[in-house]
Amino acid sequence: MSADDIPLLFRASLPRRLPRKGLRSFFAGMVKRVARGREIACLITDDRELRQLNRRFRGANYSTDVLSFPSDAGGEIAISVDRAAAQAAEHGHSIDEELRILMLHGALHLTGLDHETDAGEMAAVEARWRKRLGLPCGLIERARA
Repeated sequence: MSADDIPLLFRASLPRRLPRKGLRSFFAGMVKRVARGREIACLITDDRELRQLNRRFRGANYSTDVLSFPSDAGGEIAISVDRAAAQAAEHGHSIDEELRILMLHGALHLTGLDHETDAGEMAAVEARWRKRLGLPCGLIERARA
């Protein structure tokens, strides 16, 4: 399967400097390595749509950065490019890096990990994968700081 075959849907306008092909390639490789080939789709959209999804599926009436929707075969990830841009600026790295961090975080949830209920397992796994993938500080680390 090529990166062009990976279900990565852009429903939001990305800044021109963000290479869609590079994000597709990263997502394809990450799914293969991290999610061990599970069927995962990713939607990159805006705050408005993430708020609607969060309200519909979690009962939380606010936008969030990433949502994961597991299924038997893998699942789906939804990411807000608006939140990614704000978080990238806050933490001093690029939007591209933040989108990759959010893709990784969502994919780890789809493998069954849950930092809200485990004893640090997801944090350790996320840290290892961030190092291997050359990504800056992740969501769990930032929440603990």
